[in-house]
Amino acid sequence: MSFIVPAHDEARLLGATLDALNAAADALGLEREVLVVDDASTDATGDLARMHGARVLRVEHRHIAATRNAGAGATSHPWLVFVDADTLVDAPVLRAAMAALAAGAAGGGAGVAFIGAMAPHERVLVALVKRAFRQTGIAPGCFIFCTRSAFEAAGGFDETWFAGEDVAISRALARQGRFVILRESVRTSERKLRTFGARDHLHLLWRFALRGRRILRDRDALALWYDKRRD
Repeated sequence: MSFIVPAHDEARLLGATLDALNAAADALGLEREVLVVDDASTDATGDLARMHGARVLRVEHRHIAATRNAGAGATSHPWLVFVDADTLVDAPVLRAAMAALAAGAAGGGAGVAFIGAMAPHERVLVALVKRAFRQTGIAPGCFIFCTRSAFEAAGGFDETWFAGEDVAISRALARQGRFVILRESVRTSERKLRTFGARDHLHLLWRFALRGRRILRDRDALALWYDKRRD
């Protein structure tokens, strides 16, 4: 199995992500390659990845779809797992993903639980978003698995999108075969909620209401994904 971890300035959280991946794979006796795609980092992301046993591919995209595609192209296993650098995957999730692929699924994703504490209104919002993703068959971008053949037939991640690429690849993979949202969940950082306030989120929603999906093709309009983090 090929694990592809896109990373931009992720030295603080990447080690835990790689440790969790390796522990899950070891628990299942799984042969794997772990590739960190170091996208224009200015910190020690690449060095830390190597310290944790990962191979590193350096790119200068600052574009999540292009970075994931570069990782897929630099790996060789027929099964792909894309994991964000702030996301923890355990053995039950990985076992369920493998079982889905072995049963003929083209790909899928998992539920998401946030690692840190959240305010009550944030918990409500997150629960609504999680339910919407599950009901629509969309895999959150922090954890997506698929066969290489389905990924290539789908054309990979759509590089015209700077965000929302998880929605696009979920729909593209679903056209290649069964797309599964696992009952199991991964755990991911809640930092977008912590480091960007309600004003930032409301501003993004307002701009989305005005411009629609066109905003997702404009990196400069997507501060929550591409601005320097405040933590």
